[in-house]
Amino acid sequence: MENKALSKSKRGKFRITLANQILIGMVLGILFGYFFPSQGVALKPLGDAFLRMIKMIIVPLVFAGLVMGIAGTGDFKKMGRLGFKSIVWFELVTTIALFYGMVLANVIQPGAGVPIVQTGDVGGISSYTSKKVDMLQTFMQIIPTNIVEGLATGNLLQIVFFSCFFGVALAAIGEKGKIIVDIASSVMEAMFKVTNYVMKLTPIGVFAFMAFTIGKYGVAMLIPMAKLLLTLYAGLLLFIITVLMIACYFIKVNFFQVLRVVKQPMLLAFTTASSEAAMPLIMEKLEKFGVPKHIINFVIPTGYTFNLDGASIYFCMALLFIAQVYGIHLDIQTQLMMLLTMMAMSKGVAGVAGASIVVLAGGITTFGLPMEGLFLLMAVDRFGDMGRTATNLMGNIIATLVVARWEKELPDEVIQLAYTKNYDE
Repeated sequence: MENKALSKSKRGKFRITLANQILIGMVLGILFGYFFPSQGVALKPLGDAFLRMIKMIIVPLVFAGLVMGIAGTGDFKKMGRLGFKSIVWFELVTTIALFYGMVLANVIQPGAGVPIVQTGDVGGISSYTSKKVDMLQTFMQIIPTNIVEGLATGNLLQIVFFSCFFGVALAAIGEKGKIIVDIASSVMEAMFKVTNYVMKLTPIGVFAFMAFTIGKYGVAMLIPMAKLLLTLYAGLLLFIITVLMIACYFIKVNFFQVLRVVKQPMLLAFTTASSEAAMPLIMEKLEKFGVPKHIINFVIPTGYTFNLDGASIYFCMALLFIAQVYGIHLDIQTQLMMLLTMMAMSKGVAGVAGASIVVLAGGITTFGLPMEGLFLLMAVDRFGDMGRTATNLMGNIIATLVVARWEKELPDEVIQLAYTKNYDE
Protein backbone atom coordinates (compact mmCIF):
# COMPACT_ATOMS: atom_id res chain seq x y z
CA MET A 1 0.00 0.00 0.00
CA GLU A 2 2.81 2.35 0.95
CA ASN A 3 4.67 1.68 -2.30
CA LYS A 4 1.49 2.29 -4.30
CA ALA A 5 0.92 5.63 -2.53
CA LEU A 6 4.54 6.60 -3.11
CA SER A 7 4.25 5.68 -6.79
CA LYS A 8 1.07 7.76 -7.09
CA SER A 9 2.82 10.69 -5.36
CA LYS A 10 5.74 10.49 -7.79
CA ARG A 11 3.41 10.42 -10.76
CA GLY A 12 1.67 13.53 -9.40
CA LYS A 13 4.94 15.42 -9.34
CA PHE A 14 5.44 14.90 -13.07
CA ARG A 15 1.88 15.81 -14.07
CA ILE A 16 1.87 18.38 -16.87
CA THR A 17 -0.37 21.31 -15.93
CA LEU A 18 -3.01 22.60 -18.34
CA ALA A 19 -1.05 25.83 -18.86
CA ASN A 20 2.02 23.83 -19.89
CA GLN A 21 -0.10 21.60 -22.10
CA ILE A 22 -1.35 24.71 -23.91
CA LEU A 23 2.24 25.92 -24.40
CA ILE A 24 3.23 22.51 -25.75
CA GLY A 25 0.20 22.53 -28.05
CA MET A 26 1.18 25.98 -29.33
CA VAL A 27 4.80 24.98 -30.04
CA LEU A 28 3.80 21.71 -31.70
CA GLY A 29 1.15 23.50 -33.75
CA ILE A 30 3.70 26.07 -34.98
CA LEU A 31 6.15 23.33 -35.93
CA PHE A 32 3.47 21.21 -37.60
CA GLY A 33 2.16 24.17 -39.60
CA TYR A 34 5.67 25.18 -40.62
CA PHE A 35 6.84 21.73 -41.79
CA PHE A 36 3.48 20.42 -43.05
CA PRO A 37 1.54 23.51 -44.18
CA SER A 38 -1.15 21.76 -46.23
CA GLN A 39 -1.92 19.29 -43.44
CA GLY A 40 -1.91 22.18 -40.96
CA VAL A 41 -4.54 24.05 -42.97
CA ALA A 42 -6.67 20.88 -43.01
CA LEU A 43 -6.83 20.93 -39.19
CA LYS A 44 -9.01 24.05 -39.14
CA PRO A 45 -12.31 22.15 -38.54
CA LEU A 46 -10.84 20.76 -35.32
CA GLY A 47 -10.21 24.29 -34.10
CA ASP A 48 -13.66 25.40 -35.23
CA ALA A 49 -15.27 22.60 -33.19
CA PHE A 50 -13.49 23.84 -30.08
CA LEU A 51 -14.66 27.40 -30.76
CA ARG A 52 -18.26 26.22 -30.94
CA MET A 53 -17.88 24.68 -27.49
CA ILE A 54 -16.53 27.97 -26.13
CA LYS A 55 -19.49 29.84 -27.62
CA MET A 56 -22.02 27.47 -26.04
CA ILE A 57 -20.72 28.44 -22.57
CA ILE A 58 -21.05 32.20 -22.90
CA VAL A 59 -24.78 32.96 -22.55
CA PRO A 60 -25.63 30.85 -19.47
CA LEU A 61 -22.39 31.80 -17.77
CA VAL A 62 -22.78 35.57 -18.26
CA PHE A 63 -26.47 35.58 -17.33
CA ALA A 64 -26.13 33.44 -14.20
CA GLY A 65 -22.88 35.14 -13.19
CA LEU A 66 -24.27 38.66 -13.35
CA VAL A 67 -27.50 37.73 -11.57
CA MET A 68 -25.51 35.96 -8.85
CA GLY A 69 -22.92 38.71 -8.49
CA ILE A 70 -25.40 41.58 -8.30
CA ALA A 71 -28.10 39.84 -6.23
CA GLY A 72 -25.44 38.47 -3.87
CA THR A 73 -23.84 41.85 -3.17
CA GLY A 74 -26.61 44.20 -4.30
CA ASP A 75 -28.24 44.72 -0.90
CA PHE A 76 -26.78 48.19 -0.62
CA LYS A 77 -28.36 48.89 2.80
CA LYS A 78 -26.67 45.80 4.18
CA MET A 79 -23.36 46.62 2.52
CA GLY A 80 -23.44 50.11 3.97
CA ARG A 81 -20.69 52.68 3.77
CA LEU A 82 -17.85 50.16 3.46
CA GLY A 83 -19.43 48.43 0.47
CA PHE A 84 -20.25 51.73 -1.23
CA LYS A 85 -16.68 53.00 -0.93
CA SER A 86 -15.25 49.71 -2.15
CA ILE A 87 -17.48 49.56 -5.22
CA VAL A 88 -16.80 53.22 -6.08
CA TRP A 89 -13.04 52.58 -5.99
CA PHE A 90 -13.32 49.32 -7.94
CA GLU A 91 -15.33 50.88 -10.74
CA LEU A 92 -13.07 53.92 -10.96
CA VAL A 93 -9.83 51.96 -11.33
CA THR A 94 -11.22 49.26 -13.65
CA THR A 95 -12.58 51.97 -15.95
CA ILE A 96 -9.12 53.56 -16.03
CA ALA A 97 -7.57 50.14 -16.70
CA LEU A 98 -9.93 49.45 -19.61
CA PHE A 99 -9.21 52.92 -21.00
CA TYR A 100 -5.44 52.32 -20.77
CA GLY A 101 -5.77 49.06 -22.71
CA MET A 102 -7.88 50.75 -25.39
CA VAL A 103 -5.48 53.68 -25.80
CA LEU A 104 -2.33 51.53 -25.91
CA ALA A 105 -3.87 49.23 -28.52
CA ASN A 106 -4.67 52.25 -30.70
CA VAL A 107 -1.26 53.88 -30.24
CA ILE A 108 1.01 50.81 -30.54
CA GLN A 109 -1.22 48.85 -32.96
CA PRO A 110 0.09 45.40 -31.89
CA GLY A 111 -2.06 43.55 -34.43
CA ALA A 112 -1.20 45.72 -37.42
CA GLY A 113 1.29 44.72 -40.11
CA VAL A 114 0.34 41.10 -40.74
CA PRO A 115 -3.40 41.21 -41.50
CA ILE A 116 -5.21 37.95 -42.13
CA VAL A 117 -7.85 37.68 -44.81
CA GLN A 118 -11.17 37.28 -43.01
CA THR A 119 -12.16 33.61 -42.91
CA GLY A 120 -15.86 33.99 -42.22
CA ASP A 121 -18.74 36.38 -41.86
CA VAL A 122 -17.96 39.38 -39.72
CA GLY A 123 -21.28 40.75 -38.59
CA GLY A 124 -22.45 42.67 -35.56
CA ILE A 125 -21.29 46.14 -34.74
CA SER A 126 -18.03 45.93 -36.69
CA SER A 127 -19.91 45.45 -39.95
CA TYR A 128 -21.06 49.04 -39.96
CA THR A 129 -18.18 50.79 -38.25
CA SER A 130 -17.17 52.38 -41.55
CA LYS A 131 -20.39 54.37 -41.36
CA LYS A 132 -21.25 57.00 -38.81
CA VAL A 133 -22.70 55.27 -35.77
CA ASP A 134 -26.00 56.58 -34.41
CA MET A 135 -25.23 56.32 -30.68
CA LEU A 136 -28.86 56.82 -29.66
CA GLN A 137 -29.94 53.94 -31.91
CA THR A 138 -27.07 51.78 -30.63
CA PHE A 139 -28.12 52.32 -27.01
CA MET A 140 -31.75 51.63 -27.90
CA GLN A 141 -30.72 48.28 -29.39
CA ILE A 142 -29.20 47.30 -26.02
CA ILE A 143 -32.66 47.37 -24.41
CA PRO A 144 -34.37 44.05 -25.22
CA THR A 145 -38.03 43.92 -26.19
CA ASN A 146 -37.93 40.16 -25.67
CA ILE A 147 -35.20 38.79 -23.42
CA VAL A 148 -35.93 35.21 -24.54
CA GLU A 149 -35.06 36.28 -28.08
CA GLY A 150 -31.91 37.97 -26.78
CA LEU A 151 -30.88 34.76 -25.00
CA ALA A 152 -31.68 32.62 -28.04
CA THR A 153 -29.68 34.81 -30.43
CA GLY A 154 -26.82 35.35 -27.98
CA ASN A 155 -27.18 39.14 -27.96
CA LEU A 156 -24.83 39.76 -25.06
CA LEU A 157 -25.46 43.50 -24.79
CA GLN A 158 -29.14 42.81 -24.19
CA ILE A 159 -28.35 39.93 -21.83
CA VAL A 160 -26.02 42.11 -19.75
CA PHE A 161 -28.61 44.92 -19.62
CA PHE A 162 -31.41 42.60 -18.48
CA SER A 163 -29.19 40.65 -16.05
CA CYS A 164 -28.15 43.83 -14.23
CA PHE A 165 -31.75 44.97 -13.77
CA PHE A 166 -32.89 41.47 -12.80
CA GLY A 167 -30.08 41.09 -10.24
CA VAL A 168 -30.88 44.44 -8.59
CA ALA A 169 -34.59 43.49 -8.48
CA LEU A 170 -33.77 40.16 -6.81
CA ALA A 171 -31.66 41.94 -4.21
CA ALA A 172 -34.52 44.40 -3.58
CA ILE A 173 -37.13 41.70 -2.85
CA GLY A 174 -34.84 39.96 -0.38
CA GLU A 175 -35.90 36.50 0.84
CA LYS A 176 -38.56 36.14 -1.86
CA GLY A 177 -35.86 36.17 -4.53
CA LYS A 178 -33.57 33.71 -2.73
CA ILE A 179 -34.83 30.69 -4.67
CA ILE A 180 -33.89 32.35 -7.99
CA VAL A 181 -30.49 33.34 -6.63
CA ASP A 182 -29.99 29.71 -5.54
CA ILE A 183 -30.92 28.53 -9.04
CA ALA A 184 -28.46 31.02 -10.57
CA SER A 185 -25.83 29.74 -8.13
CA SER A 186 -26.49 26.14 -9.20
CA VAL A 187 -26.29 27.14 -12.87
CA MET A 188 -22.96 28.85 -12.15
CA GLU A 189 -21.61 25.73 -10.41
CA ALA A 190 -22.66 23.57 -13.35
CA MET A 191 -21.14 26.03 -15.82
CA PHE A 192 -17.89 26.02 -13.81
CA LYS A 193 -17.73 22.29 -14.49
CA VAL A 194 -18.65 22.66 -18.16
CA THR A 195 -16.00 25.37 -18.56
CA ASN A 196 -13.39 23.17 -16.87
CA TYR A 197 -14.25 20.28 -19.20
CA VAL A 198 -13.98 22.50 -22.28
CA MET A 199 -10.72 24.07 -21.04
CA LYS A 200 -9.15 20.60 -20.88
CA LEU A 201 -9.53 20.47 -24.68
CA THR A 202 -7.73 23.81 -25.11
CA PRO A 203 -4.31 22.27 -26.00
CA ILE A 204 -5.91 20.38 -28.91
CA GLY A 205 -7.74 23.49 -30.12
CA VAL A 206 -4.61 25.64 -29.85
CA PHE A 207 -2.53 23.01 -31.69
CA ALA A 208 -5.07 22.81 -34.53
CA PHE A 209 -5.43 26.55 -34.99
CA MET A 210 -1.71 27.35 -34.70
CA ALA A 211 -1.00 24.65 -37.30
CA PHE A 212 -3.68 26.19 -39.54
CA THR A 213 -2.46 29.77 -39.01
CA ILE A 214 1.24 29.06 -39.58
CA GLY A 215 0.45 26.69 -42.45
CA LYS A 216 -1.65 29.33 -44.22
CA TYR A 217 0.03 32.63 -43.27
CA GLY A 218 3.58 31.65 -42.28
CA VAL A 219 5.70 32.37 -39.20
CA ALA A 220 5.23 36.12 -39.72
CA MET A 221 2.04 35.71 -37.66
CA LEU A 222 4.21 35.27 -34.54
CA ILE A 223 5.28 38.94 -34.73
CA PRO A 224 1.95 40.52 -33.70
CA MET A 225 1.57 37.98 -30.87
CA ALA A 226 4.91 39.08 -29.43
CA LYS A 227 3.91 42.74 -29.89
CA LEU A 228 0.67 42.07 -27.99
CA LEU A 229 2.55 40.69 -24.99
CA LEU A 230 4.96 43.65 -24.94
CA THR A 231 2.04 46.08 -25.22
CA LEU A 232 0.22 44.32 -22.37
CA TYR A 233 3.20 44.46 -20.02
CA ALA A 234 3.76 48.12 -20.91
CA GLY A 235 0.11 48.75 -19.96
CA LEU A 236 0.42 46.85 -16.68
CA LEU A 237 3.54 48.80 -15.71
CA LEU A 238 1.97 52.11 -16.71
CA PHE A 239 -1.14 51.33 -14.62
CA ILE A 240 0.90 50.40 -11.56
CA ILE A 241 2.97 53.60 -11.79
CA THR A 242 0.24 56.08 -12.67
CA VAL A 243 -2.70 54.66 -10.70
CA LEU A 244 -1.62 52.36 -7.86
CA MET A 245 1.52 54.27 -6.88
CA ILE A 246 -0.29 57.62 -7.07
CA ALA A 247 -3.14 56.18 -4.97
CA CYS A 248 -0.55 55.20 -2.34
CA TYR A 249 0.87 58.72 -2.44
CA PHE A 250 -2.52 60.28 -1.72
CA ILE A 251 -3.35 57.93 1.15
CA LYS A 252 0.19 58.45 2.53
CA VAL A 253 1.31 54.83 2.30
CA ASN A 254 4.76 53.88 0.95
CA PHE A 255 4.16 51.73 -2.13
CA PHE A 256 7.56 50.04 -1.94
CA GLN A 257 7.02 49.17 1.72
CA VAL A 258 3.70 47.59 0.73
CA LEU A 259 5.51 45.66 -2.00
CA ARG A 260 7.98 44.39 0.63
CA VAL A 261 5.07 43.20 2.76
CA VAL A 262 3.31 41.29 -0.04
CA LYS A 263 6.28 40.09 -2.11
CA GLN A 264 5.71 36.40 -1.25
CA PRO A 265 2.03 36.18 -2.31
CA MET A 266 2.77 38.41 -5.32
CA LEU A 267 5.48 36.01 -6.48
CA LEU A 268 3.10 33.10 -5.90
CA ALA A 269 0.39 34.80 -7.98
CA PHE A 270 2.82 35.62 -10.79
CA THR A 271 4.36 32.16 -11.08
CA THR A 272 1.09 30.21 -10.74
CA ALA A 273 -1.10 32.76 -12.61
CA SER A 274 -3.64 32.17 -9.83
CA SER A 275 -4.63 35.00 -7.50
CA GLU A 276 -6.89 32.57 -5.57
CA ALA A 277 -3.81 30.63 -4.47
CA ALA A 278 -2.39 33.80 -2.93
CA MET A 279 -5.60 35.01 -1.22
CA PRO A 280 -5.08 33.47 2.26
CA LEU A 281 -1.49 34.72 2.42
CA ILE A 282 -2.48 38.21 1.25
CA MET A 283 -5.15 38.46 3.95
CA GLU A 284 -2.65 37.34 6.59
CA LYS A 285 -0.01 39.87 5.47
CA LEU A 286 -2.48 42.78 5.37
CA GLU A 287 -3.74 41.95 8.86
CA LYS A 288 -0.15 41.93 10.13
CA PHE A 289 0.35 45.29 8.37
CA GLY A 290 -2.44 46.67 10.56
CA VAL A 291 -5.52 46.68 8.33
CA PRO A 292 -8.65 45.77 10.36
CA LYS A 293 -9.85 42.23 9.74
CA HIS A 294 -13.44 43.19 8.84
CA ILE A 295 -12.16 45.45 6.02
CA ILE A 296 -9.84 42.73 4.69
CA ASN A 297 -12.62 40.13 4.81
CA PHE A 298 -14.93 42.36 2.78
CA VAL A 299 -12.67 44.13 0.29
CA ILE A 300 -10.38 41.28 -0.79
CA PRO A 301 -13.10 38.71 -1.72
CA THR A 302 -15.29 41.42 -3.30
CA GLY A 303 -12.29 42.72 -5.24
CA TYR A 304 -11.71 39.27 -6.71
CA THR A 305 -15.04 39.70 -8.50
CA PHE A 306 -15.25 43.45 -9.12
CA ASN A 307 -11.66 44.67 -9.30
CA LEU A 308 -9.66 42.86 -12.00
CA ASP A 309 -7.29 45.65 -12.99
CA GLY A 310 -4.77 43.59 -14.95
CA ALA A 311 -7.48 41.68 -16.80
CA SER A 312 -9.33 44.93 -17.55
CA ILE A 313 -6.25 46.40 -19.25
CA TYR A 314 -6.15 43.29 -21.43
CA PHE A 315 -9.80 42.98 -22.51
CA CYS A 316 -10.15 46.00 -24.82
CA MET A 317 -6.54 45.64 -25.93
CA ALA A 318 -7.11 42.02 -26.97
CA LEU A 319 -10.32 42.78 -28.90
CA LEU A 320 -8.66 45.65 -30.75
CA PHE A 321 -5.69 43.38 -31.47
CA ILE A 322 -7.99 40.90 -33.21
CA ALA A 323 -9.63 43.70 -35.19
CA GLN A 324 -6.20 44.95 -36.30
CA VAL A 325 -5.00 41.47 -37.30
CA TYR A 326 -8.08 40.96 -39.47
CA GLY A 327 -7.99 44.48 -40.89
CA ILE A 328 -11.30 45.56 -39.28
CA HIS A 329 -11.72 49.24 -38.44
CA LEU A 330 -13.51 50.00 -35.15
CA ASP A 331 -14.40 53.66 -34.70
CA ILE A 332 -14.22 55.53 -31.40
CA GLN A 333 -17.94 55.16 -30.64
CA THR A 334 -17.71 51.39 -31.04
CA GLN A 335 -14.59 51.28 -28.88
CA LEU A 336 -16.32 53.22 -26.09
CA MET A 337 -19.24 50.82 -26.31
CA MET A 338 -16.69 48.00 -26.12
CA LEU A 339 -15.23 49.51 -22.94
CA LEU A 340 -18.64 49.67 -21.24
CA THR A 341 -19.58 46.17 -22.36
CA MET A 342 -16.35 44.56 -21.17
CA MET A 343 -16.66 46.37 -17.85
CA ALA A 344 -20.04 44.71 -17.25
CA MET A 345 -19.18 41.29 -18.67
CA SER A 346 -15.99 40.91 -16.65
CA LYS A 347 -18.03 41.08 -13.41
CA GLY A 348 -20.15 38.10 -14.32
CA VAL A 349 -17.52 35.38 -14.78
CA ALA A 350 -14.60 36.59 -12.73
CA GLY A 351 -14.47 33.47 -10.57
CA VAL A 352 -14.39 30.99 -13.44
CA ALA A 353 -11.29 29.07 -14.47
CA GLY A 354 -10.35 30.38 -17.90
CA ALA A 355 -12.49 33.47 -17.23
CA SER A 356 -10.51 35.75 -19.53
CA ILE A 357 -11.09 33.40 -22.47
CA VAL A 358 -14.84 33.27 -21.81
CA VAL A 359 -15.10 37.06 -21.41
CA LEU A 360 -13.10 37.65 -24.59
CA ALA A 361 -15.20 35.11 -26.50
CA GLY A 362 -18.27 37.05 -25.41
CA GLY A 363 -16.71 40.32 -26.53
CA ILE A 364 -15.71 38.86 -29.89
CA THR A 365 -19.28 37.64 -30.44
CA THR A 366 -20.81 40.94 -29.36
CA PHE A 367 -18.68 43.10 -31.63
CA GLY A 368 -18.75 40.81 -34.65
CA LEU A 369 -15.05 39.97 -34.71
CA PRO A 370 -13.72 36.69 -36.18
CA MET A 371 -13.85 34.04 -33.45
CA GLU A 372 -10.69 32.46 -34.93
CA GLY A 373 -8.78 35.39 -33.43
CA LEU A 374 -9.42 33.91 -29.99
CA PHE A 375 -6.84 31.22 -30.71
CA LEU A 376 -4.14 33.83 -31.30
CA LEU A 377 -4.88 35.14 -27.81
CA MET A 378 -5.02 31.69 -26.26
CA ALA A 379 -1.65 30.74 -27.70
CA VAL A 380 0.13 33.40 -25.63
CA ASP A 381 -2.42 33.70 -22.82
CA ARG A 382 -0.25 31.97 -20.23
CA PHE A 383 2.56 34.53 -20.62
CA GLY A 384 0.14 37.43 -20.32
CA ASP A 385 -1.88 35.83 -17.53
CA MET A 386 1.09 35.88 -15.15
CA GLY A 387 1.40 39.67 -15.34
CA ARG A 388 -2.38 40.21 -15.34
CA THR A 389 -2.82 38.06 -12.23
CA ALA A 390 -0.08 39.85 -10.30
CA THR A 391 -1.59 43.23 -11.25
CA ASN A 392 -5.08 42.05 -10.23
CA LEU A 393 -3.70 41.08 -6.85
CA MET A 394 -1.77 44.31 -6.32
CA GLY A 395 -4.87 46.28 -7.32
CA ASN A 396 -6.90 44.54 -4.61
CA ILE A 397 -4.16 45.09 -2.03
CA ILE A 398 -4.09 48.83 -2.73
CA ALA A 399 -7.91 48.91 -2.79
CA THR A 400 -7.95 47.44 0.74
CA LEU A 401 -5.51 50.10 1.95
CA VAL A 402 -7.49 52.87 0.23
CA VAL A 403 -10.76 51.79 1.86
CA ALA A 404 -9.09 51.34 5.27
CA ARG A 405 -7.62 54.86 5.10
CA TRP A 406 -10.90 56.26 3.73
CA GLU A 407 -12.69 54.71 6.72
CA LYS A 408 -9.99 56.18 9.04
CA GLU A 409 -9.27 52.71 10.42
CA LEU A 410 -5.58 52.63 9.48
CA PRO A 411 -3.90 55.48 11.44
CA ASP A 412 -0.49 56.92 10.58
CA GLU A 413 1.12 55.45 13.70
CA VAL A 414 -0.05 51.94 12.76
CA ILE A 415 1.45 52.36 9.26
CA GLN A 416 4.77 53.58 10.66
CA LEU A 417 4.90 50.60 13.01
CA ALA A 418 4.05 48.28 10.11
CA TYR A 419 7.13 49.44 8.19
CA THR A 420 9.37 48.08 10.98
CA LYS A 421 7.92 44.57 11.06
CA ASN A 422 9.48 41.46 9.53
CA TYR A 423 7.07 39.87 7.02
CA ASP A 424 9.31 36.99 5.91
CA GLU A 425 8.56 34.84 8.95
